[in-house]
Amino acid sequence: MIGSWQQPSLYSSTTKTTSEMDRARVYLVTGGCGFIGEKIVELLCQEDYIKEVRAFDSVVREEVEKFTTATTHVTVMKGDIRDYNLLLAAMQGVHVVIHTAAILEYRNTVPFLEMRAVNVGGTENVLRACCALNIQYVVYTGSIAAVGPNTSCEPMFRGNEDTKYSGEVELPYGKTKAMAEKLVFEANGKKLSNGGKLRTCIIRPNTVYGEKATFLQELYLLAKARNGVLDYLEPENTERNYTYVGNVAWMHVLAAKNLQLKPDLLAGQVYYSYDDTPTSKSFLIRHELLSSMDPSVRLGSHIPYWKMWLMIQLHRIIKVILYPFWKPPPFIDLPLLNTIVTTFSYETDKASRHFGYKPLFTWKESKHRTAQWLKAAVGNLELPQPHEKKN
Repeated sequence: MIGSWQQPSLYSSTTKTTSEMDRARVYLVTGGCGFIGEKIVELLCQEDYIKEVRAFDSVVREEVEKFTTATTHVTVMKGDIRDYNLLLAAMQGVHVVIHTAAILEYRNTVPFLEMRAVNVGGTENVLRACCALNIQYVVYTGSIAAVGPNTSCEPMFRGNEDTKYSGEVELPYGKTKAMAEKLVFEANGKKLSNGGKLRTCIIRPNTVYGEKATFLQELYLLAKARNGVLDYLEPENTERNYTYVGNVAWMHVLAAKNLQLKPDLLAGQVYYSYDDTPTSKSFLIRHELLSSMDPSVRLGSHIPYWKMWLMIQLHRIIKVILYPFWKPPPFIDLPLLNTIVTTFSYETDKASRHFGYKPLFTWKESKHRTAQWLKAAVGNLELPQPHEKKN
């Protein structure tokens, strides 16, 4: 038992002011030691109305506790969101839950049933525990993958939260996130035993970059193995949003605060994450992020769809023939390839209109912070030599 449960004080449906808020808020961040979750914990600790932040994660990183300040204490708690009883104990006395925990997997290395058990079953456990403990506020980290692209590879060009887009999503990960988002939407407005209502909203990021974005580290090592050349799969007219992790986290912090202050406005809403990172060709953004750290990284050429399609088929054949004697490394599959080459972008200011969101970090600052981390991350690694590119 973490502590004795206290009834949250914010359950009125009327709009409140900051001065009316209980300045002893207790937040729980599932996935609080993860890429986005850790940054959320860090920013929450800078808010004077929060007494404690609990980082609940299956992989514990004790350095997250160092975000503790004079007014806000961080508690790191090891646990799996599939374990309802453990989650229930961790949520005792909590006022607000920010639910980021999920298996984010694009290369078909995690069985779908396992991914669904975490992303959907875990979300169900979080909502169930909130109802059991009369916790009224949940901010959920969704994903643009829950919307599309669909299996017909229909593009969305600079849409917004109200853009109509239908069809079955392409990625298995997206399927689980769509199911979880549906649970969060359906839970909104559910009556609690203390007379209040469960209030939920969703933050829906696209591609998130920044410190500890391992995909950038992998891309850099891949480029260095090819004499510093960074090839790309997207056609040159493809668009996809990139958002800095610090700004994604800040949007969560503001949404959680204003969900309590203005529940009638935010509850049941979805917000796409955004900042001033250019909405342009994805490969140009990746190149700029890598070359800002290492100017020797050069933009290469476009790899045609047909060539990658043949490579995927060849990989599948080799995997079948050699299994179980040899297990090849993870490789891109067709759903991921189709997602990469399909434009899926948006333009919106909904978060600004609803809860005053403005990015904490400019594109210049975001790029610099990412480059500094990347330089440190690869500094102690043995870089692959150019002759290794055949692998």
